[in-house]
Amino acid sequence: MTGNRLPIILGAILLVAVLGLVLVPKKEKIDVVGACGIGSGAVKLLANDFPATQAISAAVSACNDAENGATVTTNLNKDHKDLIVPAFAANPPEFTTSHVTNSTLVAVMNDGLAMPLDDLIAKHGANVQDMQKVTIDGKVMAVAFMANAQHLFYRKDVLNAAGVGVPSTYEEVLSAAEAIKSKGLMEYPIGGTYKAGWNLGEEFVNLYLGHGGEFFKAGTAEASVNNPKGVATLNMMKALTGYMNPDYLTHDSNAIQAEWEAGNIAMTNLWGSRAGAVTDGEGSTAEIESNTMFAAAPTVAGGSTPSTTLWWDGFAIAKNASDADAEASFIAMMQGTSTEMATANADDANWLIAGSKPRAIGVGVVDSASGGASPYPMLPWMGALHGALGAEIADFLQGNESAEQTLADVEAAYTAAAKEKGFL
Repeated sequence: MTGNRLPIILGAILLVAVLGLVLVPKKEKIDVVGACGIGSGAVKLLANDFPATQAISAAVSACNDAENGATVTTNLNKDHKDLIVPAFAANPPEFTTSHVTNSTLVAVMNDGLAMPLDDLIAKHGANVQDMQKVTIDGKVMAVAFMANAQHLFYRKDVLNAAGVGVPSTYEEVLSAAEAIKSKGLMEYPIGGTYKAGWNLGEEFVNLYLGHGGEFFKAGTAEASVNNPKGVATLNMMKALTGYMNPDYLTHDSNAIQAEWEAGNIAMTNLWGSRAGAVTDGEGSTAEIESNTMFAAAPTVAGGSTPSTTLWWDGFAIAKNASDADAEASFIAMMQGTSTEMATANADDANWLIAGSKPRAIGVGVVDSASGGASPYPMLPWMGALHGALGAEIADFLQGNESAEQTLADVEAAYTAAAKEKGFL
């Protein structure tokens, strides 16, 4: 496993993809019909649950052809990242293919659970572009289908009513929130994906990078977050929660989307993949949707880098899958990530798929990438640190301990996990 090659490869994938976005019309839904001609084989897809994966899953499901021995099942699960490794480790695997990202592919690769896709691409992947190939040690281990990043969503009408401009820094976000609250426009003007666990850890990662922090001591797997930049990151997170619903530790992306569509919040740093969902004419009002705008993720503490991470989403195939199931799964995923699917669901993602039409609402991802946001750290031990962050930070936010103590706890929890995994 090579940690150093991945950021270069993935950074190139993301920058090529997101900087090419242009304005496009609203998507027109079409149905994907007909089996895929996969012959026999079992396709078992595991994926996160959001609009882009819902569209892919629907297209994959069209490959079901039980009469001819091809069976397709899908499981869209917001906890998919916790299920991939045990599912792929089983023999035969519980799922033959899975949605993977920068971080989850590392977890799968650490245990040698994904198969190289070069032969399948040569046989069935004529439309797979080079920028979609996630290559590790010379082998394609995943096929990327979309780019993503968290960035600023804001309500233009609410900011105007409060007499403030569009925030470009987190300090300005706090000032805008105070203006909105003091004028009685909203009680909790900020939303955040602060659900304890992975989401909360990701919020720290974003802001810590914005502060210019380094997660590990140079050239080692030894954690290095208990420092002034780590303390400043926690203090900013806590300041932001002062303008959030008191239940913020339960709020994931689905909850924040619902809060946005209900008109309960005016600013949030949410995934670009949700931009289409909050402007699709469903679940909200015309007033809210027409005033929903997007911008780069804010900077922080005088820095110039947007406080976010660039991501790719793609799919991998379980190494333990039989040859027939692996081939069937790849063919089904080619159907699921086809040009037709991407064209029909243009506003659901910043697709990396050949022939897809870039979407108009990708401006937040584009501006964050243009501002120098980095890909999520692709190191084998980053997942262990992320897990420790997500588990420990809530104590500080709830006022149970100091920032320094929380970060010491994070490093201790990470060290224990890293030693168990053989990283230290």
